[in-house]
Amino acid sequence: MTDATALLRLMSWLSPVFPIGGFAYSAGLEQAVQAGHINQQAALVDWITVQSTQGALWNDCVILVQAHRGAEQDQTIVELSQLCLALCVGQERHDETLNQGTSFFEAVSHWIEPARLPGRGAPLPVVVGAAAGLERIDPHLAAGAYLHAFVSNQLQCAIRLSVVGQDGAAKALAGLEPVIERTARLAACTTLDDLGGATFIADIASMTHETLQPRLFLS
Repeated sequence: MTDATALLRLMSWLSPVFPIGGFAYSAGLEQAVQAGHINQQAALVDWITVQSTQGALWNDCVILVQAHRGAEQDQTIVELSQLCLALCVGQERHDETLNQGTSFFEAVSHWIEPARLPGRGAPLPVVVGAAAGLERIDPHLAAGAYLHAFVSNQLQCAIRLSVVGQDGAAKALAGLEPVIERTARLAACTTLDDLGGATFIADIASMTHETLQPRLFLS
């Protein structure tokens, strides 16, 4: 696979129109806005940066890379799936990664024989990582695309929550590009020993969102 083909494939798999329902989830951002933690662009950028470098998304990237390396090892994929779900800080985070993983499995089956993929019970980073590994896509590129998709979705959520407008979101995305690149590069060299986080406010927001009413998002 050429670099251009790999890039196109990742753009397809991690596009906002790929049918995994990512638009329905805010990963706790809605609760953070409601609680007053995020009310302007600078705070939004800080929130996304910390999530990507020290929070759930960092762990997702570490697990994605491990799934990439063990894409053809069934037991490794099963253990990574169990670990990923065990790391979820609450029910909504669990449902978010599991439901999107199932939807990704079904959609990516147009590219890869389903029997080669993790089953429907695998969380999103495991299925994405395994699919990229089976297609021999560079793990650095795969982790970067995964992070970019998360950041883009967070910014779309912020637009819907009236934190920023479209131009503000574009400015934030430009500013976050080095964070995405640096984090993806680090993740590509990790082992499971690099798992960990320190995003207590974000984790609490994710759990508290379960009782938020009214709300736009499922997480």
